[in-house]
Amino acid sequence: MNGQERQRLRDKRRIVIKIGSSSLTHQETGDLNLFKMEQLVRIICDLKGAGREVVLVSSGAIAAGRQALNCKKKPGELAQKQAFAAVGQARLMMVYQKLFAEYNQVAAQVLLTKDTMVHEGSRFNARNTFEELLALKTVPIVNENDTVSTSEIPLVDNFGDNDRLSAVVAALIGADLLILLSDIDGLYTDDPRKNRDAKFISLVPEITGELLEMGKAEAGSDVGTGGMAAKLAAARIATDGGADMVIADAKQVEVLHRIMDGEEAGTLFLAHRNVDFDLMHYLNNEY
Repeated sequence: MNGQERQRLRDKRRIVIKIGSSSLTHQETGDLNLFKMEQLVRIICDLKGAGREVVLVSSGAIAAGRQALNCKKKPGELAQKQAFAAVGQARLMMVYQKLFAEYNQVAAQVLLTKDTMVHEGSRFNARNTFEELLALKTVPIVNENDTVSTSEIPLVDNFGDNDRLSAVVAALIGADLLILLSDIDGLYTDDPRKNRDAKFISLVPEITGELLEMGKAEAGSDVGTGGMAAKLAAARIATDGGADMVIADAKQVEVLHRIMDGEEAGTLFLAHRNVDFDLMHYLNNEY
């Protein structure tokens, strides 16, 4: 069954790809990893060349701000995080726009907050904006607007992390597939960094309560915020909304080609569209 389901990924046409801060930066310094960013951009452009629509949800604004301001220490105060994000988001988009331009593609910035999404009118406008950007053949690059909302504290306009944000975007635009590029190669029965007996789970036909209990809300790096619990919450949003989801290792971004070629890479969560699916239910953290 797994092989058949993997082969179906070859037919996906509207794809959301999420990549986290820890996957975009050098572990030693926290600076942007330009080589990896260039690889990611090149693969996205190749996917577009094959006729697919791609939306990129990219973390990294605060990390880019740290680099621009030559601050090696992770910010602690809320105001400092927001200031770093303000500087870093501009720097991050500048890098993306230059890289995409090298392949004759146009990147577009979309900054969202939960407050934007919970209001019907603004949610409708956001959906229309995405549709128009995709019709114009651009690559929308999405991030949470960290200058007015932050993932580290429970604000009303906060998604919590970009894993969940990417799932919300996938549901909003009717994506076929969500790919979470992470610092782990998929779902395990336990944290493999702590338990050598943890077993890899290649296919998840349905997200059960037992599976959700396995998730552990632990940040795996100095610059990231999303643990496995966040990824499972994202999987529930995406699959209930009608999109398959894959968690894969971001160490080698070429894994995107393997996924789209139907090879067994990462953990595949199968879509099972919920007839009672209501995005507002998830936006209110009722998962």
